[in-house]
Amino acid sequence: MDKSSNTLRVRLIKSGIGRPLKQRKVLKGLNLNRMNKIITLKDTREIRGMIEKVSHLVETIGE
Repeated sequence: MDKSSNTLRVRLIKSGIGRPLKQRKVLKGLNLNRMNKIITLKDTREIRGMIEKVSHLVETIGE
């Protein structure tokens, strides 16, 4: 298994301003605190669940 198959790249495409507290906390937990910031995360069930909660605010790149 190579490195790219067990990581996810995620970008924040919409702001968390005005969103419910739970969604803002998920964004903070994912370390997405700036617009267009791209982060690389391990591909785990927990991370995928967090991404699903804010799927309308983020974009998964190169999956």
